[in-house]
Amino acid sequence: MNRQEYMDTAFFRKVCQLLLRPRLIEEKMLVLLRQGRLGKWFSGIGQEAIAVGAAMAMQENEYILPMHRNLGVFTTRGVPLKRLMSQFQGKMNGFTQGRDRSFHFGSREHRLVGMISHLGPQLAIACGIALADKLSGKGQATLAFTGEGATSEGDFHEALNLASVWDLPVIFLIENNGYGLSTPVSEQYRCQSLAGRAAAYGMEGIQIDGNDVLSVFDTVKKAREYCIREQRPYLIECLTFRMRGHEEASGTGYVPASLLEEWAARDPIAAFERFLREERIMSPQELDSLKSSLREEINADVKASLEEEPGITASAETELADMYAPAAPRDVLSGTDKISKKRFIDALSDSLRLAMQRNPDLILIGQDIAAYGGVFKVTEGFLEEFGRERVRNTPLCESAVIGAAYGLSIAGYRSVVEMQFADFISMGFNQVVNNLAKSHYRWKQPASLVIRMPTGAGTGAGPFHSQSTEAWFIKTPGLKVLYPAFPSDAKGLLLAAVEDPNPVLFFEHKYLYRQLSDEVPEGYYTTPIGKARLVREGRDVSIITYGLGVHWALEVLGRHPEIAADLLDLRSLLPWDKEAVSATVKKTGKVLVLHEDTLTGGFGGEISAWIAEHCFRDLDAPVIRCCSLDTAVPMNPLLEANFLAKSRLEDRLLQLLAY
Repeated sequence: MNRQEYMDTAFFRKVCQLLLRPRLIEEKMLVLLRQGRLGKWFSGIGQEAIAVGAAMAMQENEYILPMHRNLGVFTTRGVPLKRLMSQFQGKMNGFTQGRDRSFHFGSREHRLVGMISHLGPQLAIACGIALADKLSGKGQATLAFTGEGATSEGDFHEALNLASVWDLPVIFLIENNGYGLSTPVSEQYRCQSLAGRAAAYGMEGIQIDGNDVLSVFDTVKKAREYCIREQRPYLIECLTFRMRGHEEASGTGYVPASLLEEWAARDPIAAFERFLREERIMSPQELDSLKSSLREEINADVKASLEEEPGITASAETELADMYAPAAPRDVLSGTDKISKKRFIDALSDSLRLAMQRNPDLILIGQDIAAYGGVFKVTEGFLEEFGRERVRNTPLCESAVIGAAYGLSIAGYRSVVEMQFADFISMGFNQVVNNLAKSHYRWKQPASLVIRMPTGAGTGAGPFHSQSTEAWFIKTPGLKVLYPAFPSDAKGLLLAAVEDPNPVLFFEHKYLYRQLSDEVPEGYYTTPIGKARLVREGRDVSIITYGLGVHWALEVLGRHPEIAADLLDLRSLLPWDKEAVSATVKKTGKVLVLHEDTLTGGFGGEISAWIAEHCFRDLDAPVIRCCSLDTAVPMNPLLEANFLAKSRLEDRLLQLLAY
């Protein structure tokens, strides 16, 4: 530690106070844990220099994405201990109101985005925040923490690559503390240093002593300046050691005693106190007085939180209401009186163009969507109209792209992400169901983004480009799932999805792109999310379906003019229109639920169960499901036709009518 670099003794005193606070809080937490007044604790004892030094080097208006051993980040950012205690205890005044634990929360006020238990996804979120800063010209950087264990996850590599390709001002900081739970680094990677991986992504990287707070501060400060000046990412590996178990219950029995002794001698706080005494910046008496003062403050805050802060009152109504971010009121536009015939694909393109014109904060992201216009040409010409900053090609990294879109939302931008095929969403599944879906429920952070999902079979594309994946997500609260069947609905629903503050999965059947045309209003309009459309009316039978199933039903009904059917197009699958379903069941008493997805686990099972529970007295026959076979989607046209529900629809409908 070179005092010559920091001549202001007030700075050293401040560092000392910031280092001691998380250590003394942790000591208190361990006492509470032994008393059974705290449920779980992930100790950062011995790693405080990294959290404190890094947080001090960043500006208060810059985002930090910490992990579960970074108490020092929260305390350095001034997060009140009383509120932290409420969070740790699952109380109402906690950041997640009892809905998540420890540091699994964010605070927009303090520019903090907490982790989830899946360790890698926060790195891509940092990319999105950094992109927002870059686009807005704020001259800021973003700092994201990760551990050495998480550097083996795909999210780490995707995020670093994306940050490099997009020239983002983001700092990736690895806390290399020797163990991933009980697995030593010798069993985690074979490279000489994790910082060495930076070169593979064309970025700068450095390995430093993570127990030297001044080294951490200086390195992060210089990295921040570099990121802003050069508009490039930076990788820092901080060597440290985890002095306690992964969490307290696991202990440290797997760690050699000699290793613990070696790192105990390198304790960052003891080293800094020694420096202060040797340089005569603070006397032993001053250090003791500071510790005593901090302990009194900590004890008072903990006591107040334990005794005064209200607990949780469980309410199903409140929980359900908080799962989704409420939509802000906006001007309702219903298009113009002018109507023109458009193909499904042209309606989508028109919708996106209008959304981009109306929302300068809207970014389009996806593979090959810029100059190439996307594999289905939905965004053809957009690059020339809106520019490369707003129409962004991505590498093949679905998880990082979705995470970055979430980061854009945190920073106040909107985005539409194009999956090249809906099947590929599996590569970003964790981001969708764990980060996006739970964001508002956990810490009141809207995830304002749309993921476009070209979906479905009928084109001979085989098992990896033809799956119906909507049921993967319909069971996940916090998401919205839309699946239009007509060009006019595709346009209106996509515009509604862009305006919605919640994550929306927007399914588009590939077969309909160029096969179907419809009368579509010109101009900007929205179609209500959660409302079904009655396509045909009749009293004999109800067909409830969505997507391409609507057109299969129209084709069959066209061959049977004697059948008077209600044809209900759900359009929205999450939420779905229970009132419209109830009304058609009461009207006809016979129901066929049709979809392209497989029978087992398909959305038809949920609809059928709801009808059986809520409309049983109105039924004149069992609810019939017509779905595709419980197999993968075959490529051969004959096998594919046999697979699809369409091949059985007419027979199933006639069986139901004959009941």
